[in-house]
Amino acid sequence: MQAAGSIAVLGVGSWGTALAIQLARSDLRVALWGHDADEVAALRRDGENRRYLPGVALPPNLHPFEDLRTALHDSDDVLVVVPSHAFASVCRQVAAIRPRLEALSWATKGFDPDSGGLLGEVAAAAFPDCRLAVVSGPTFAGEVARGLPTAITVASTDPAYAERIAGHLHAGNFRAYTSDDLIGVQVGGASKNVMAIAAGISDGLGFGANARAALITRGLHEITRLGLALGGRAETFMGLAGLGDLALTCTDNQSRNRRMGLALARGLDIAAAREEIGQEVEGVASAREVQALALRLGVEMPITEQTYRVLYHGLDPSAAVRNLLSRDAKPE
Repeated sequence: MQAAGSIAVLGVGSWGTALAIQLARSDLRVALWGHDADEVAALRRDGENRRYLPGVALPPNLHPFEDLRTALHDSDDVLVVVPSHAFASVCRQVAAIRPRLEALSWATKGFDPDSGGLLGEVAAAAFPDCRLAVVSGPTFAGEVARGLPTAITVASTDPAYAERIAGHLHAGNFRAYTSDDLIGVQVGGASKNVMAIAAGISDGLGFGANARAALITRGLHEITRLGLALGGRAETFMGLAGLGDLALTCTDNQSRNRRMGLALARGLDIAAAREEIGQEVEGVASAREVQALALRLGVEMPITEQTYRVLYHGLDPSAAVRNLLSRDAKPE
């Protein structure tokens, strides 16, 4: 178990709260920050996150704060767990308070909506001399919060920092492995959400388990091609942050992105599906960003393209599947 220290977790959604609970299991002093004062007050009052993780008590060494400066004060480490569209803003806020921050980690899965780039590029711009790490892998927040067995990857170009964050997380039934492929782990975590929407569409239309397996397998090929083009390593995409995360989010209805695909297959539009799901669905934005990257880099990503067309150009979901099935046969 990691020696006691302190960490600030920024983001009080389901994933931020779950990771804060897990970090508290390592006897760390955990500051959990949220920008909404009412949400933070509810955490303090209820002793749990009733909105996202009802019935899971917050440990006594986890302290919610609405003031970012207070949350960051004396924290040895900072873990950002906010939606991708808020990531750059939160980094800027942290930099204004801790301009000489030495290390930053994040567990957000997505791309920067302004640049279309990886979140690591945003973090590096905000903190030029900072060690960086990303936490990713096959996880559902509710299972982590309840202490069910989980394995993730912590990736950093600084092995000692990756080991430090992994050590903070590695407690109880939670296993944390390290990697130095910062790019590949980010690509795997962000791109799999697009494939999960596609899998949800396919299942929602009744195309069966064979089609789902094909989508997962060919989707992994697409993600790997994109990751290699961006500088990641092939073996990363066969690990927890690649195949592991992809398989989980494509096959279980705890996945918001899969549920988005299921809703689209029922005829709901994006707005209605989002309202039904009630939480951020990162794959909607990621489809646009992955499609743009694929075009810019010349990477063939047909599943991504068809999912993008459903989300942004009104393509009928059944037509998208037919388009994929009508592609010319070629060597695998």
